[in-house]
Amino acid sequence: MLFHPVLALFSPEIIGIIVLGALVVFGYDKVPKLARSLGSAKKEFMVGQMEADEAAAKAREEIKARAATAATEPPTAPETEPHS
Repeated sequence: MLFHPVLALFSPEIIGIIVLGALVVFGYDKVPKLARSLGSAKKEFMVGQMEADEAAAKAREEIKARAATAATEPPTAPETEPHS
């Protein structure tokens, strides 16, 4: 079974004490609501992270397309204003 490295520091007894402490502090009916809100917050974070990754990938593609377009176009001479 694969565990997160931080969880390897805690034994099952320690985790049980933390859960019991949470029950005492927050109350029996608040703990499931707290767990649900933490889960939904994690889900929202992951959705935001995916959207940011997609936006960054799109920006990289646009930059590559501009660079490819600039590389294929011949350089143009700057326009000069006629002297009067």
